Amino acid sequence: MFEIACDKPLWSSDAACAPPLQPLPGLKPGGAVAFAPLEPGAPRRPAMPRERLREAGPGALSDLELVALLLGSGLPGHDVFDVARSLLKHFGSLRAMLDAEREEFEALRGIGPAKSSKFVAVLELARRALAEQIEEKPLIDSPGAVEDYLRLLIGGRAHEVFICLFLDIRHRLIRTEESTRGTLTRMAVYPREVVRRALMLNAAHLIVAHNHPSGAVQPSASDRRLTRVLRETLALVDVRLVDHLIIGTQETFSFARHGLD
Repeated sequence: MFEIACDKPLWSSDAACAPPLQPLPGLKPGGAVAFAPLEPGAPRRPAMPRERLREAGPGALSDLELVALLLGSGLPGHDVFDVARSLLKHFGSLRAMLDAEREEFEALRGIGPAKSSKFVAVLELARRALAEQIEEKPLIDSPGAVEDYLRLLIGGRAHEVFICLFLDIRHRLIRTEESTRGTLTRMAVYPREVVRRALMLNAAHLIVAHNHPSGAVQPSASDRRLTRVLRETLALVDVRLVDHLIIGTQETFSFARHGLD
């Protein structure tokens, strides 16, 4: 349940729960991969991902090869491609895998701290690169970059999160803050706290966003009410609400683009 709160909670919606972790397919207890070695005379694999990347560029590599490249090596006596294939099968998609927390990787047999840290670092580098991009020019001129950044930031979260992007008079980013983090069933948003932070940061404009863990991004009546309350409250202190974005794993809904309030 989502809640917008002034003095009392006013806004609510259902939140989705993340599925429990399952054992990594193809891996046996003790860290051994349950794959048979290549038999004598069997055809050898093509060039390793590192060589293919150098020869043809990263775009030529398959998802499997890219994951194998990040892993660097398999388990003792076992193929890195089989471990990479097991990871992709376990998470279901590259996005789900990169959104996973370090603890989720380390809960899988055969993936230790070194390998899990690589995957977490890749997503963090992507987030920081997009953050740099939206800091370089007015956000009003780059809505696509803002949406890409927010999808990476909160699109894969299993719980609902409310984010504020505080902007200056020229629509340049001052700061991104996580205003509220909900549980699996509830989150309260306090408009007066959003206004307080806007005043403290001397913000002239504001973009707010929250995620829908279910992936559906169509706004509810509660979403529309939140947008209206925030716009009216911020206007009292001459801060303009530029947009309210609803973030899913693949899609984004913009109140400004749809002319809704």
